[in-house]
Amino acid sequence: MNTITILALLLILMAVAYQVGWRRSLGVAGGRSGVRKLHSLPGYYGLYTALLCGMPALLVLGLWVAFQSSIITDLVVADLPAKLHQLPPEQMGLLINDITNLAQGNITSGEINPEMQRAAEHYRSLQQTATAALAVVVISLAIGGILLGWRLISPRLRARNRVEQIVRWLLIASSLVAILTTLGIVLSVLFESIRFFRIIPVTDFLFGLGWSPQMAIRADQVGSSGAFGVIPLFAGTLLISLIALLVAVPIGLMSAIYLSEYAGSRMRALAKPVLEILAGIPTVVYGFFAALTVAPFIRASGESLGLQVSSESALAAGLVMGIMIIPFVSSLSDDVINAVPQAMRDASYGIGATRSETITRIIIPAALPGIVGGVLLAASRAIGETMIVVMAAGLTANLTANPLESVTTVTVQIVTLLVGDQEFDSPKTLAAFALGLTLFVVTLIMNVIALHVVRKYREQYE
Repeated sequence: MNTITILALLLILMAVAYQVGWRRSLGVAGGRSGVRKLHSLPGYYGLYTALLCGMPALLVLGLWVAFQSSIITDLVVADLPAKLHQLPPEQMGLLINDITNLAQGNITSGEINPEMQRAAEHYRSLQQTATAALAVVVISLAIGGILLGWRLISPRLRARNRVEQIVRWLLIASSLVAILTTLGIVLSVLFESIRFFRIIPVTDFLFGLGWSPQMAIRADQVGSSGAFGVIPLFAGTLLISLIALLVAVPIGLMSAIYLSEYAGSRMRALAKPVLEILAGIPTVVYGFFAALTVAPFIRASGESLGLQVSSESALAAGLVMGIMIIPFVSSLSDDVINAVPQAMRDASYGIGATRSETITRIIIPAALPGIVGGVLLAASRAIGETMIVVMAAGLTANLTANPLESVTTVTVQIVTLLVGDQEFDSPKTLAAFALGLTLFVVTLIMNVIALHVVRKYREQYE
């Protein structure tokens, strides 16, 4: 019996527990005519019994699945011959991986010896035993929860209060998971960035004008020190994002105004879904479009005007990226504009204002906080885009403001730094975490500024 089967059986038992609790509550009340004797509705007694059945069992199931593999691995390693315990950590890790693959029927990296075969059989035996024990424990807890619910149900039981309290704690736990996950991401990036800054000074990283993170294996090789100046990367990121926003914000905002204030119901029902299809196109498709269509067109147009245009330019990437983020601006702006009370429009028309004056002086200022939020979301999407930049703007870290030249962005460099056989503790690899931390701080500053703008204008219209 695998984990999925156990989970499915547990859900069936929870459904049975709901029926048991519901019928038990009617039984102690003397039938449907005696429901008034109960503190809560029968459905709450059913939910309470289902929660008693499912919550402890689900908790044990989650913890068991999370720690089962590591515990079994430790038991298998402890049972290996003494000579294998003297292996270096790298070889021991490879051996454990081969034993696990052999137990699961996968391909191993080397030849299979008798010790590995015995260890794999031991691993398989422990895994089968653990799965059987898990099924017994989970089902026993579920049945015990049903019996406990049956025993506790009485007319005085405050089932609704207990169910609401349990749901409240579940919501708090879900919020804590999100918070702790964010905290874990930030701390992991921060600790690795501190390791990087112990090798490369912070000033060289933040104010350096050259980016060449290639590190040589020997100290006598050319370029063994590398260059980790982040300014060219952020210059390329801002250049491409600025071009994208110059395309997306006017088009998206004007399309939102048209759809919400001018278009009829039939036109709106047709145009808005078509516009939002742009958000569902994979970014690799946009990258192909930029590399095979937009970039050659820009280069040919520039050469016809006597301009020198790179085959991979910031302009091509920015234009296509701007098309990609139009739905983020238009859809959110359309929803915010529609949320402006109709009374404000009627009051404006009542004093003789035209439709254009109402839009520019009443609706847009009132919807400005939401529009700023949409623009911020579009900017974050543009800053975090990788595929379009790789295919249309290239990987060259040029410090330039010329949109016709090739540039790169922070996210592209993070990807390239983590690809390959470079050691994890080398400056080249750790630089990816420093870039991630810097990008996080920049995004945080943008969010703070946007919140300030939103609060300032929201106070005027609430």
